[in-house]
Amino acid sequence: MTLSINKKYFNLKFFIYGFVAVSIYSTIKSCSKDPVVDDDVVEIVEKDNFKFGYNLNNYRVVNDTVRSGDSFGVLLEKHHLFYPQIHHIAEKTKAVFDVRRLRIGKPYSVLYAKDEVQKPLVFIYQPNKIEYIVVEFCDSIIAYSERKPIKIVEMETAGVIQNTLSETMEEQGLPTQLIYDMSDDIYAWTIDFSRLQKGDNFKVIYNKRFVDDSIYAGIESIKAAFFEHKGESFYAFNYLNKDSKNNTDYFDENAKSLRKAFLKAPLRFSRISSRYNLRRRIAYYGNRVKPHKGTDFAAPIGTPILATANGTVVESRRKGGNGNYVKIRHNATYSTQYLHMSKRLVSVGAYVKQGDVIGKVGMTGNTGGPHVCYRFWKNGKQVDPFRQKLPDAKALPAHLKSDFIEFIAPLKQQLDSIN
Repeated sequence: MTLSINKKYFNLKFFIYGFVAVSIYSTIKSCSKDPVVDDDVVEIVEKDNFKFGYNLNNYRVVNDTVRSGDSFGVLLEKHHLFYPQIHHIAEKTKAVFDVRRLRIGKPYSVLYAKDEVQKPLVFIYQPNKIEYIVVEFCDSIIAYSERKPIKIVEMETAGVIQNTLSETMEEQGLPTQLIYDMSDDIYAWTIDFSRLQKGDNFKVIYNKRFVDDSIYAGIESIKAAFFEHKGESFYAFNYLNKDSKNNTDYFDENAKSLRKAFLKAPLRFSRISSRYNLRRRIAYYGNRVKPHKGTDFAAPIGTPILATANGTVVESRRKGGNGNYVKIRHNATYSTQYLHMSKRLVSVGAYVKQGDVIGKVGMTGNTGGPHVCYRFWKNGKQVDPFRQKLPDAKALPAHLKSDFIEFIAPLKQQLDSIN
């Protein structure tokens, strides 16, 4: 009996020593720099997944978008946080994050702890493709705003106008922002885009922004452009004017600014439905001469109306056949007026800048269809704006011209070589 017990004890002791030895051997083998791996065993190592400054592998991540009716409080309640804690978080972070500015359709993420409690630790909101706001409420409440790394890619494009600039560029799949930048920022003062001709053509060199290497995040800038309209060439180069608080502006090949005192039109991509005409006859009034002292730009109701130059609003009211209208005094010589608005967006005394939205196209007053009647005064007299010699663009200071010529040389050569 004693022998049997000792034998069992010996066998158990041998088994334990053997197991420990194998375990120690295995541990040593796994820590060695060159372990011998069985061909049938594949070791899977999870790669780090850094985003928004966090290794997302360490969290349970919930991604979603803001929906109609969602507020900051509603979103956090969905993720198991409750008042007054939500109110405390909003108060502590309001210097960085205004919780009232959540927008429908914008993405957000909530990071949870990977433990049994599974409590939310971080809220991340993305107001656009580049910026994101982080709100931490784990150990302490912290909020900060960051920007994703941006990759800039230079692009070239060219096109021939068949109908309108927007249709031509959209058919080529070009970004909408590029269309607006061409028409509003670069050539708004030199080309009337409502009067383009078939065969007019353009070339553009511009920079696209990408985040996460592949997600398009808008146009960073247009470096240079060329537009041929009615056989006339218009070059534009984005140049840093060191004499104007380091602001960039567009200049032609002769170092002359493309920015002029007045825009060509108060609407984007509109058409002229009726011109200034002091001898106009209207059948409705018995074919009598009834002068038209404005220029009508047809557009759908609600289309934004732009101030064509800087100035002060001197009238904003509704009156008779004019309907809703706004009048702007630009200086002692020039004033402009915008009639038949569906909505006025500026008040008397307001200072507006060129391109500011001052109202919306409508059909108020005497009008047969939606349009804005654009009226132009010079020295107190209504005149045709398209027949006036308006203040011209300013040239670069003489001491910057040599630097400018050197700067644009490779860009002009690049533009000219684009087919």
